[in-house]
Amino acid sequence: MPDYDALLLVSFGGPEGPDDVEPFLKNVTQGKNVPPERLAEVARHYELFNGVSPINTQNRALLAALVNEFRTHQLDLPIYWGNRHWHPRLVDTLREMADDGVRRALAFVTSAFGSPPGCRQYREAIEAARAALGIEAPEVDKLRLFFNHPGFIEAVVDRVTRAFEQVPEQRRTAARLVYTAHSLPVAMAETCRYREQLDEVCRLVSERLERADWDLVYQSRSGPPSQPWLEPALSGHLRGLAEQSGVEDVVVVPIGFVCEHMETVYDLDVEAQSLCDELELNMVRASVAGGHPRFVQMIRELVEERLSDATDRPALGNLGPWPDQCPDDCCRPT
Repeated sequence: MPDYDALLLVSFGGPEGPDDVEPFLKNVTQGKNVPPERLAEVARHYELFNGVSPINTQNRALLAALVNEFRTHQLDLPIYWGNRHWHPRLVDTLREMADDGVRRALAFVTSAFGSPPGCRQYREAIEAARAALGIEAPEVDKLRLFFNHPGFIEAVVDRVTRAFEQVPEQRRTAARLVYTAHSLPVAMAETCRYREQLDEVCRLVSERLERADWDLVYQSRSGPPSQPWLEPALSGHLRGLAEQSGVEDVVVVPIGFVCEHMETVYDLDVEAQSLCDELELNMVRASVAGGHPRFVQMIRELVEERLSDATDRPALGNLGPWPDQCPDDCCRPT
């Protein structure tokens, strides 16, 4: 087994003030030929929150919780944090790690599912940062996907249970359970097992909630209307529910998101909530799993299994534990 001497928390990043929004969005869309009017539209979403995304605050809290978790369990590894698209940038964090003498690190990415933007692009971003740093850059090995790890499932179940408690007791049984994940272009989704993994997690969570009926929908699509993306879309699904007799409440679960960021606080808490108000649907939104004590414990367990090369790797459902090393053709570029 290789010796690891640090954990690297890797996330997307987000602006932390009005002056950050434009350069952040340019970082995210670099090389993607996004029309200026689309960038301006997204920038307005951030304006509603004073230019601040909640993702960095979430990751600072997660970092602090991990430090405490490691200390409590005598796991003697320093923890660093680097982002793909905003400060602290990956290349700067890797430089700090190299200066501290770190030679080989494990990386935990705040993305549970396998897809080009959710896994492959993070691995590529890490390697690009290492290449920019040169020969002194630490080696970095990504921890396995955790979509079906018991810790993730248990954290989501608790979040959803608490959301249902906000529905009037006499209406909870009839409340509709709707899971939502970030949509992808269909051509991209066909290169990975994103939909299969999402279906599996929704089933695992619903079974533990003893809810036979549930829906998986998609949100936050972008790109030209002519390009097919994963459906059904959340907005259309909510309109359909409002037309069904007896549907008064909907519990929306952002199953595809680990951290709170603009796709949850705007697309769900503002846009979807406004639509539900218009449709006279009582919408309750579950919190993301990130930061839940069981989620923090799961990260520590994932690190420990790699440190010991454990053969017993917890995974629920039918897909088994994901391999440490993704196959070369996994999430291939389209």
